[in-house]
Formats: sequence, structure tokens, C-alpha cells
Amino acid sequence: MSNRTTGSAERRIFLDKQSPKAFHALAQTAEAVRTVAAEADLDRTTVELINLRVSQMNGCAYCLDRHTKAALREGESTQRLGVLAAWRDTDLFTRSERAALTLAEATTDPTNAGAQASAYEAARQVLTDDQVSAAIWVAITMNAFNRVSIMSKHPVTALREA
Repeated sequence: MSNRTTGSAERRIFLDKQSPKAFHALAQTAEAVRTVAAEADLDRTTVELINLRVSQMNGCAYCLDRHTKAALREGESTQRLGVLAAWRDTDLFTRSERAALTLAEATTDPTNAGAQASAYEAARQVLTDDQVSAAIWVAITMNAFNRVSIMSKHPVTALREA
């Protein structure tokens, strides 16, 4: 057996490196989804909130690290990032952000059909059809990237303090 656990971290294949054509196709999908989101006027901050909430639900450390940095670059506050996992318990998020986050959660955990239908209907009250579609596509794509990083065990490296 070539991939044994040896008392420390399990060795994994980095799927993005092992199958670059498949990963490239996923990256192209992500680029198309970014375009769809921009054309729907789903702002980059909302897109990053979706990426982070999906990554929280999936427990993807690599994507959480990457998209926290992206959200901060987009001007997101550390306060909102800090409470994102409990966003329903705050008044810090707009109606459209809340609708997008509800859709993201329903997309990530689609096992509850009632919750999914409720999330979808609530989102349609706040977001345009194009924004609903874009938010769902962002969540679908982030879920795929989460699976790649989780199964590859992509490492999170510590930031160097200046």
C-alpha cells in the first residue's frame, strides 16, 4: 500500500496536480460563475460570504483560509467574518446577503427538502432570478472546490508576522 498513515499526517494525492485537466475545467467553471455573479449584480462581498459559509459547513480549512483573505481584500469586516457561522443570530447582514446565505446553506445540505424550498422562496422575495441562480452556482462551485481541497488535504500555511 503506497498511501499509509505513518503516525503523522496521511499522505494524499493533490487532485488538482494529479488531474490538471479536470481541475482546469473546474477553474473555468468558477470563472464563468464569477462572470454570471457580476452580470447579476451579486457583489463580490456576497460571493465571498457564500464561499466562506459553504466552506464552514464543509469544514474545509484551506478554502476558509483562502476566502477569508479574499473577503478582507474586498473590504469585508473582521467582525462580520467572525460571526458568519452564526449569521442568523445577528443584524450585521443585509436582507440580500441573508437570502444568499440561506440559499448557500440549502445548496450545501440539500437533504431537507422543506428547508430548501423555504430558502428558495425566501430568496426569490429579495433577489432577482439572476441573483438566485448566481448564488446557487457560487455555492455549487464552492462545494466542488471544498471536496477537492478536503480530499487532497491541501495544507494551510501560517502567515509570517512582519
